[in-house]
Parts: sequence; C-alpha cells; structure tokens
Amino acid sequence: NEFLNIEGDKVSTSRNWAVWVDEYVKDFPGCEDVLRYVLCSNAPETKDNDFTWKGFQEANNSELVNIFGNFVNRTWVLMHKWFNGKVPAYHADAEDNFDIQLQADIIEAKKKVESNIENYKFRDALFDVIDLARKGNKYLQEKEPWKKVPAVTADGLTKVDFAEKKSVENSIHLSLQLCANLAILINPFMPFTAKKLLNMMKVVDNMLDWENAGK
Repeated sequence: NEFLNIEGDKVSTSRNWAVWVDEYVKDFPGCEDVLRYVLCSNAPETKDNDFTWKGFQEANNSELVNIFGNFVNRTWVLMHKWFNGKVPAYHADAEDNFDIQLQADIIEAKKKVESNIENYKFRDALFDVIDLARKGNKYLQEKEPWKKVPAVTADGLTKVDFAEKKSVENSIHLSLQLCANLAILINPFMPFTAKKLLNMMKVVDNMLDWENAGK
C-alpha cells in the first residue's frame, strides 16, 4: 500500500494527527465494522488516499445503511410480515428470469470476491460484496412481491389463495439465500456484522465457512 492521509494531512502520532483505535471504540461503541469497512474501501492500494470524517459518514450512510443494511432489513420485514419468520419454499416451476439471474449473480460474486482476496485486491473484493447487496435491492424492486399480495393474514401467506403465491415465496426465499451469502462474503471484512446476521438467521457459526459461499 501507499500512504493514507487524514483530512489531507500526513498521519503524525507526535502531533496527535491520527485516528486512535482505542478512542474510536469508546466513542463509537458497536461500530468497529464501520471503521473496518471505511479503511478497506478507502485503502491506498495503488496511490495515496485520504481519510475524512465526511467520507466516513457518507460510506456508512450511502453504502452500509442504504445498500447493505436496507436489503437485509427489507428481506427480514417481509419474511416476518408474510411468513411468520419462516423461510418459504422455493418453486423451480415458478422461477422467472429475475430469479435465475440473482442465483447466477450470487455464484459470480463468490468467484470475484475470492479471486480479488487471493490477489490482495481487498478494496475490489469489498466492492463486489456491496454490489451483490445492490443487486439484491434491484431484484426486490423488479419482482415487487408486495404488489402480488392482496391480503395478509395472521397466519402468513400459506393460507392466502392467490395465483402468484409461488412467485412471492421465491422472492423472499432467494432474498434470504442472498442474505446468507452476504454474511459469508462480508465476514473477512466485517466479522461482527457477519455474526449478527448469523444470529438473525439462527444458524450455526460454521455456516460462515467459505466453501458455503455461492450455494
């Protein structure tokens, strides 16, 4: 790597021009992964780069919250609203081009992230993970499962009789599969976030084993 400056000035511990990690974890409790993310996405891999607090805020809000967090949150809300927190079945006989494309995107993302990590292109690898979450958001917008649900009962969709039930179930099933893959792919960069996703999914730690990515 080249040099990482802070707010346009060279890092200097003697001048106290630095981001002290012990102070950061006290000032931003539970946000260790945010700093990991910003440092990696802003890494000076090929040329000098600059760390700014404005950039820190924008990366957190625009990428981690609006893209990654938004997709996971939307998926979980719809799963609990329509399926009582259960993973709906997947119906191969009802899959469409959007379903097929998302599955291909998951497999391709695993290959890209793996290749970039092995070639020390960590910034590109992290971009590929966030891009997969972006594709998840796009997938939900294209599928629009909320337009196919005329009524929601306390028992979820299983007792609602309508023609596009399978399409809605496929949408949430694949979105949950994507969340599982995001947990695996983000683990090298944001381990606390990956663990949080595991707890949300109520699965065991070895799900994060790399060989599970893309499946």
